[in-house]
Amino acid sequence: MTDHLDPFRRAAKALRKSHLMGDHQAVARLRAHPPRSELSELKHADYLHVIALENSFASWPQLKLAVETQGMDRAQKQQRLKIALFHGQGWVVDTLMQETPDLAEGLFGLQVAMYDVDAVRSALWDDPTLATKMAGPRTPMLHLAFSKMIHQWPDRRDAMIDIADMLLKAGADVNDATPATPEQGRALSALYGAIGHANNMVLGQWLLDHGANPNDKESLYHATELGHHDGLAMLLAHGADPAGTNALYRAMDFNDHVAVDMLLKAGARADDFNGEPQGGEAPHVFPALHQAARRMNDGAMIDLLLAAGADPRAMFKGVTVYSAACVYGNTDLVDRLTALGITPALTDQEQILSAAAQQKPPGGFLDPAKMPTVYRDIIREILHLPGKDAHLRALVAAGAEWDKPDDQGLTPIQIAGWEGRPELVQYFLSLGPDLTHVNGYGGTLLSTIVHGSENCPERANRDHIECARIVLDHGVALPKRMGDLAGMPEMAAFLIDWAAAHPGQVVAG
Repeated sequence: MTDHLDPFRRAAKALRKSHLMGDHQAVARLRAHPPRSELSELKHADYLHVIALENSFASWPQLKLAVETQGMDRAQKQQRLKIALFHGQGWVVDTLMQETPDLAEGLFGLQVAMYDVDAVRSALWDDPTLATKMAGPRTPMLHLAFSKMIHQWPDRRDAMIDIADMLLKAGADVNDATPATPEQGRALSALYGAIGHANNMVLGQWLLDHGANPNDKESLYHATELGHHDGLAMLLAHGADPAGTNALYRAMDFNDHVAVDMLLKAGARADDFNGEPQGGEAPHVFPALHQAARRMNDGAMIDLLLAAGADPRAMFKGVTVYSAACVYGNTDLVDRLTALGITPALTDQEQILSAAAQQKPPGGFLDPAKMPTVYRDIIREILHLPGKDAHLRALVAAGAEWDKPDDQGLTPIQIAGWEGRPELVQYFLSLGPDLTHVNGYGGTLLSTIVHGSENCPERANRDHIECARIVLDHGVALPKRMGDLAGMPEMAAFLIDWAAAHPGQVVAG
């Protein structure tokens, strides 16, 4: 079968060859249509990008989509539209709708997700029960809440709210939620969809104003990941109760003093139950200073917690706050505990772990069977933190478990990939990890990297594409449709290009 993209790929290869030979015309083409990388670091994907620009497309994925949709029938285009909406691929939605403006006709859930207010009004006039019926995998209220199209079409804000009003008037429930699944342990509410998933503060405010429950066990936690505090303030103003949740600890993950202060003033307790227990455990208090130790919170955060009543002598699963501070290398916490006269003796295993944190000779080797259970996942816990690479390598040298899955089934290399840390991905690959491991969310190493490119809070400052390149160079298989489903256009372009250049590495599934 003819691949209609082949002429464009050949053009990119020819451009690359001419440019490397110093051809003046090739140089002029790159000046007229600048690639995304520096001229000294161009890769094949950059030349594909230039070819796309020369053909009046903003990117190679957009050119590819346009070529592919030429051969699709209406049903195939509708299926591609559903996938794009589900994965938040706004540029794909835009392209499909420009080509076929009536593509969503008769598909109520898609019309809701794309804020087609006239179509929704007409459909509800004919059949008001549509507001409460499942439309594919979600109810209409959930299609609206989980849609990310507000970022593609901010001018449709009023239309979005009009649709929310119409759905509510027709009987929709603002507390609709997706059913719990084995991958997602609890139901996900419309409020979580708007605030935690779509970062849609306008719709989140509307939901709260119309009775959405702010204590849905997800929204408050994920609001601490947004950084701008709007969602958090909104939830707290509508009665979200942080006591007994893990929202405080999630805010501490980012050393976010403002969010922690907001949560403490709203009733969060410094030493509290850390959300719901895992694996059938009984509920247990998770002391805030233990979290501060392992997240390397600074002195200002520690002072804030101490002022809120955090117990500097608190034990957690047999270890002290001082031990945790030494083991994770949090010198600010060590200094404050020392000033308080709280310096209990460390066990032999804790002394080895503490030496690794200081990059000193360990004086022995770690025995996982003798280590406190809270330290068994220490490599996975510190690898995303700044300045911890030497500490991590010292732990490996001392015998720490560098390929152990955590409670969610995530291995250190998968976390390194999700965090977009290519140097750590390369390091773990050198150790020989299990590349066939599937985590508790059903993710492989490569799919975890792609997921991180869309969801890691630090993704703007990380390099997920380089992580993907490293593992693919190492021989990891590339699922055929992964490029089409990637939500980040640059990642999609890279995976699509890789699949074309390495067909033998592409697998179904």
